[in-house]
Amino acid sequence: MSSVSAPNALSAAIMAIGSERFGGALHTWLDATCSFDNFAIIAFFQRSSPQVLMTHARDIRVFERIDSHYVKGAYLLDPFYGLYQSRAADGLYRLADIAPDQFQRNEYFKSYYTNTTLTDELAFFASLTPVTSITVCIGRDATTASRFSLKDFNAARNVAPVVSALVRMNWPDLKPSHEEQPEDVVEQLRQRLSAEQDISLSPRQAQVALLILQGHSSISIGLTLGISPQTVKVLRKQLYRKCQISSQGELYYLIAPYLSESGQPAGKQA
Repeated sequence: MSSVSAPNALSAAIMAIGSERFGGALHTWLDATCSFDNFAIIAFFQRSSPQVLMTHARDIRVFERIDSHYVKGAYLLDPFYGLYQSRAADGLYRLADIAPDQFQRNEYFKSYYTNTTLTDELAFFASLTPVTSITVCIGRDATTASRFSLKDFNAARNVAPVVSALVRMNWPDLKPSHEEQPEDVVEQLRQRLSAEQDISLSPRQAQVALLILQGHSSISIGLTLGISPQTVKVLRKQLYRKCQISSQGELYYLIAPYLSESGQPAGKQA
């Protein structure tokens, strides 16, 4: 934790609002308040890829592929991006509490997330507008190889309203560096698979494919889509048959390139 006192660090963060020093000042204050190994500020938008506003980690592996893979498409499978999609309330969220029920068994976790060495994450989520949000993440990684304790979580939760207020004040009119056309991920996936692989998926089958890749079980998919688990199993069989695959891993490596702007699989090392 920082050698600077929390009140002094908070004062410095307030004074840095509107300047390029703000991200560093926010990091210093949180470091004086909570114990963590890495730090990131990421903005999510409706019409653009995420914007990484700041990262800090002692282990370079944590954010080594954030620009080449996460921003290019892997973020679509990130539970914290799910907070933005669901228009979650401002506050503190623990990855383990919001991740799909089979998150640690999916290929995104195995091929991308584990390479970051992250062992636990907390995210301060702040919605700036209906189409823009900022997530301030603090994490534990191989540096300490530990998880956040209940005491750690409570300390972070106590300052969450202040983090949200500071973020809102510093980025009141945040916009992406470039805007893209509104993107329907499901429809884009269907179109690209049809054009490039001659695989014709229904909208529901494409929805199920994305939810599988995010780490949802058949029961969880059913709850998300408002259909029965049996219907999900039927859709899953149809999906696998059309794609001529037999496993979730094969589905990931078939579909992941079509979630990426560059065509590189979202979680696969180049």
